[in-house]
Amino acid sequence: MQGAVGIEKIGVGPTSAYLDIRSLCEQRGLDPQYVSSSLLTDERGVLAPWEDPVTLAVDTAESILTSADRAAIGLLIIGTETGLDQEKPLSSWVHHHLELSAHCRHFEIKFACYGSTAALHMAAAWLGSPAGRGRKALIINTDHSLVGFGQPYEPMAGAGAVAVLVSNEPRLVWFEPHSGIWTQNVTDVIRPSPIVEILNEESIYSYLDALEGAYAHYESQLGSRIEFSEWFARSIYHVPFGGMAVRAHRSLLMATGRYSREAADEHFRKHVHPSLIYTRRIGSCYGGSTFIALQGLLASDRSIADDARIAMFGFGSGYCGEYYAARVLPGAGEAAAAAATDVLLNSRRSLDVSTYEAVERAREASTGSREYQPDRDQHADWYDSLWHGRGKLILKSIEGYHRHYARS
Repeated sequence: MQGAVGIEKIGVGPTSAYLDIRSLCEQRGLDPQYVSSSLLTDERGVLAPWEDPVTLAVDTAESILTSADRAAIGLLIIGTETGLDQEKPLSSWVHHHLELSAHCRHFEIKFACYGSTAALHMAAAWLGSPAGRGRKALIINTDHSLVGFGQPYEPMAGAGAVAVLVSNEPRLVWFEPHSGIWTQNVTDVIRPSPIVEILNEESIYSYLDALEGAYAHYESQLGSRIEFSEWFARSIYHVPFGGMAVRAHRSLLMATGRYSREAADEHFRKHVHPSLIYTRRIGSCYGGSTFIALQGLLASDRSIADDARIAMFGFGSGYCGEYYAARVLPGAGEAAAAAATDVLLNSRRSLDVSTYEAVERAREASTGSREYQPDRDQHADWYDSLWHGRGKLILKSIEGYHRHYARS
């Protein structure tokens, strides 16, 4: 809708390698059928030694931006919980390597998986102000899981990025003004240092509590109770793992008092499951998962009618949940499919478990290092087949804590 704030483009940036979760299950003594059917995860992204949150962000954004887009971007927000420096934001490197205007406001935002949702609404407010008139905003979420060998959450871990171009000339969806918020102070997931990530089951209950509270607040903003199936054509959830979307949708529908567990699960299969087509191949993408799910839904479900209303829920541990709605624009399915996310996923390198473990250990050892030289010789075929000569951004070295990047 011309003049409304919405999404022009979404670019999904998987890593250049992945691990098949079935092989991980075999190595860890887990039931691969249970992991696939219950957690709804099949593959997980793995960073190459020369990849990091900056290279993921830049390469993903470059896949969707034209020169005209770059010139129009006046706001860049990076959502991440994998920051590289306690002072310098990721957005400084990303702004530089994307060659955006010097008149572009940029910053990094950290709020667990809620960061990119917060960034979206901040961008929408800016675009509605005189400062944003005629400009565009670029939201990027870039993250990777920390090493968790043998932990219960290891099959759900992952890495990747998503770039979302927001403007007053949307092509995919536009956003309605009503938004429901629910927030509490809890300690459910924390990263007390760059190499430590602690999760507990309280995060699942926090998620469901935030969903129920944010939905109730959303209804109050409308001024009346709604019939869920009539109001929303489809639903998108924050996806730390696919199985969480099942629990969320079931919990929300049963809370309305009009759905049994069986009816809610049947509703999920049509209204939510198509959105997981990409997330179950990338693994946890933190705050970016909401928009990867939106891209997946639009690209895979062509039965969605123009102007259909899609429910959106973003959540971040700590915690804050936000419930809002997007309306589908004509041609959104074709535009989402044109991003060819399937091609990117299919072009990745498959790793065995031992290689995955070696790469993850090396990355952990490099975190916070004063000096670091990514080993391209050890993985020469990986680098040569997917990176050499392609002009993608890579981490060249770290010298005296200074990060140096180059084009492949």
